[in-house]
Amino acid sequence: MALHDFEREFAAFAGCAHGIAVTSGTTALQLAVRAAGVGPGDEVLVSASTNIATALAVVHNGAVPVPVDSEAVTWNLDLDLIEARITPRTKAIIPVHLYGHPVDMDRLCDIARRHDLIVIEDCAESHGATCRGRMTGSFGAMACFSFYANKVITTGEGGMVTTNDDKLAERLRLLRNLAFTEPRFRHVEAGYNFRMTGYQAAMGLSQLRRIDEIIDAKRRLADRYARELAGVTGLQLPTELPWARNVYWMYAVVVGPEFGRTRDQLAADLRADGIDTRTFFCPMDLQPCLREIPEFNAEPCPVADRLWETGLYLPSSTRLTDDEIRHIGAGIKRAAAA
Repeated sequence: MALHDFEREFAAFAGCAHGIAVTSGTTALQLAVRAAGVGPGDEVLVSASTNIATALAVVHNGAVPVPVDSEAVTWNLDLDLIEARITPRTKAIIPVHLYGHPVDMDRLCDIARRHDLIVIEDCAESHGATCRGRMTGSFGAMACFSFYANKVITTGEGGMVTTNDDKLAERLRLLRNLAFTEPRFRHVEAGYNFRMTGYQAAMGLSQLRRIDEIIDAKRRLADRYARELAGVTGLQLPTELPWARNVYWMYAVVVGPEFGRTRDQLAADLRADGIDTRTFFCPMDLQPCLREIPEFNAEPCPVADRLWETGLYLPSSTRLTDDEIRHIGAGIKRAAAA
């Protein structure tokens, strides 16, 4: 059956014993937070710079997300700040491997063990990224992947939770499927209808069997951009730390004051050349829907706030030609010289 094959093969790819396929990366996060036993009265540390889905998984389980600011090199959460954000109510932490560069999971897991925190990796953007040779998705108690249309591999829409814990896998499968037990239509728990379809799984299998080729293409694209944009003053390019493999889900840049144009001015210049771009994520400390939560501690996250104001990701399709990348690079250089 395609669904079981996809779950088994993707779990093996991620270095895990179990894969539980679901309807989206968002529902994967929501399911994982629920399976971890997080609920009202609990706090969960989350990367400040992330898609809102990371924080909403906490909110929809009745708990409170606590943003941890970014650091300026990889743009992931700053591990130096984690322990200051831990309180007696803190139950878990959700690190996000932003734009395909892994968090230093060895160090993060060491912090989590010392404070008895559950680690749930948000791997929506990091399929195939590694930390010291080990796949993202294999470090935490659970990890959540997205197969949305623009992700490294896609099922159109869909997601996966991976884990090495047999009991967590059993609970995830129970909750995913309306918590059916025996007798079938008597429900002890309030589960979810988060099942992935067989059609989606078949597409996922086809994609998964090409994933190394896709990641190689992503990395070649990043290399071509890096060569094209080398030496542009005031433009911070994405990094790859010595212990990491970055899969460059999106090729993202930060526009500094030395560039001579603001991020929004650059985006407008590129749009006039027929080049679409997107900003970085609005950080969790600034999200209006989170700030309405009475218990939410909106402590400032200055680095994540700055990335929101200055970050831009460029067209990142693996089908971009060398000529198209040169065209994008030329547009950026013209803007810098304006």
